[in-house]
Amino acid sequence: MPEHIFNSRDKIYKSKYGAVAVNSTFTLRLLLPEQYGGLSVQSATVVFIREDGQEERRFEFSKTEEQYVGSYFWTVDCSPSRPGLYWYYFEFVAGGYKHTICKGKYSTGYVDSTDEKWQLTVYSGEQVVANKWKGGIMYQIFPDRFKNSGSKKIMPADSKAVPWNSTPEWTPDKDTGLWNTDYFGGDLKGIESELPYLASLGVDIIYLNPIFEAHSNHRYNTADYQHVDPILGREEDFIDLCASAHKLGMKVILDGVFSHTGDDSIYFNKYNHYSSVGAFQSKDSPYYSWYKFENWPNQYKSWWGIKLLPEIIEETPSYINFIAGEGGIIEKWLLLGADGWRLDVADELPDEFIVKIRNRIKAVKPDALLLGEVWEDASNKTAYGVRRKYLLGSELDSVMNYPFRDAILDYIVNDNAEDFFEKILTITENYPKQILDSLMNPLGTHDTVRIITRLAGYDCENMSRDEQAKLTLLDEEREDAKKLLKIAAILQYTLPGFPSIYYGDEIGLDGGKDPFNRKSFTWDKIDEELLSFYRELGDMRKHKSYVFADASFVPVSAAAGVICYERRKTGQWNDSYSIVVLVNRGNDTINYSLPSDMTDITPILKSKGVEVAEGFVRLPEKSYLLLENVPVIKKTYLKGSQI
Repeated sequence: MPEHIFNSRDKIYKSKYGAVAVNSTFTLRLLLPEQYGGLSVQSATVVFIREDGQEERRFEFSKTEEQYVGSYFWTVDCSPSRPGLYWYYFEFVAGGYKHTICKGKYSTGYVDSTDEKWQLTVYSGEQVVANKWKGGIMYQIFPDRFKNSGSKKIMPADSKAVPWNSTPEWTPDKDTGLWNTDYFGGDLKGIESELPYLASLGVDIIYLNPIFEAHSNHRYNTADYQHVDPILGREEDFIDLCASAHKLGMKVILDGVFSHTGDDSIYFNKYNHYSSVGAFQSKDSPYYSWYKFENWPNQYKSWWGIKLLPEIIEETPSYINFIAGEGGIIEKWLLLGADGWRLDVADELPDEFIVKIRNRIKAVKPDALLLGEVWEDASNKTAYGVRRKYLLGSELDSVMNYPFRDAILDYIVNDNAEDFFEKILTITENYPKQILDSLMNPLGTHDTVRIITRLAGYDCENMSRDEQAKLTLLDEEREDAKKLLKIAAILQYTLPGFPSIYYGDEIGLDGGKDPFNRKSFTWDKIDEELLSFYRELGDMRKHKSYVFADASFVPVSAAAGVICYERRKTGQWNDSYSIVVLVNRGNDTINYSLPSDMTDITPILKSKGVEVAEGFVRLPEKSYLLLENVPVIKKTYLKGSQI
């Protein structure tokens, strides 16, 4: 039933939820009283402002005969003609006085009490993300730390091999001043050998942190984009890995670090380790124009001021051609078997460069995925004073969805159920549906504290590396964190997009910030109970993939530490089937009354102590429940079909 003057999240007021395609038509409706302040309402207008503030368009509403409790609906049809980010609000006139309706709490309308406007994302309707990416599970691997095949390694200079399961080194080398030069010896053959293990988790997308030749264990300081780092193996090993993954129905995404290179690289060649003529060596170098020299050769712009990482001028034609041109780096690795790319620090890549990369990817493999690292709301992100166009149809297919992670953590850590939906709905409202269904949803990555450590109460913000190196979770801390992790994973696995497991999270691998979040996978020390839970989640996700691929997100309730929502799939008879998600993060048992439309429910996954009875659920502290909800209409039809 209508309760507000306007609510952008309710189809009573806005006929199409969320972002809209260019040239599509949607209807806006206001519910205005016959009189406001004792004066008759005479007219109403919606005002759209282009994100740069340079264009304003106004559309007049028409009053209808439809009324509700003394108020009338006013309606207007809108059809945006070009992609972009727009902001809108409303005006109405009563007795000659103009009033504004702007966005208030929970995206509802308030009269003359706020200046905040609603966002409308208008995207190109041509963007289509292949269905094979939707409904799946991603697994992120830091290659040096996942599995060592035992093959002989050729170590780079000023580096050393360290024993598996040892603590990553956290202090600079006393002679070179470098760190991240300790290698555990994980390699591509090791990853290939554990593909059956990944399959047991339901994984169908493998995201690899950088694999190209570099002089650090993280490899974000690329030395040569053309070759696999020799410590990881050969080009043939990558081909074999992709081929083996494809046989198991898995896809492989590579990490593209294109905003900077290493100073010790073929292209910069600061230390003369390569036979090439690098930009540091000569202004006549074919790579000189790639870099931002302020006073050649020793003064140059570098990524976040780190001199080891000289910045690239991505607009340089020869660099664009090298990366995104015909026969370039993007094309080479796709043809060798990769199924997509993740763009490191997408904020630092010009829109035009991302467009070139996308065009090359789609020309080579139309169903490949382009994923971007964006930490904030990618629909309205401003980077370096420029509003980005990531989601408008010509750039990214997906982003690393840190806003969902933040919403989950705020709920789990701070017991903040009430704000959870607002954070989730902001993203679902701002993102195009194709992108929403393809979001990468992590709980942890190589840039964050290990999730079990974070849920044990350690954010490590004010801890020194020495303190983090000594950090060990007590048994009771670990067990309590595991309960919270299960709740977090239930949310991660059931929100729009696909869940992304950071290697080792599924076995309880702990650790603080870099480098302690990059420990080697403890194959000899696995939390089997936690691993079994993740396998159960993977099995559930696999068997319900037709729901999680693109079903609507429908909030039900959030109060007293308990969250309930549905992933609802509407059928051809306009009935619906849904997976109901219920979690209790709190420390008390809650008796939860189910909505009246949940008449035919079947538990499909639940934690210990959860009880399901007709009309209500008993949720112990730190518990979860997934229900299958089959509507009466569908149940009746199915019964009839069987006769």
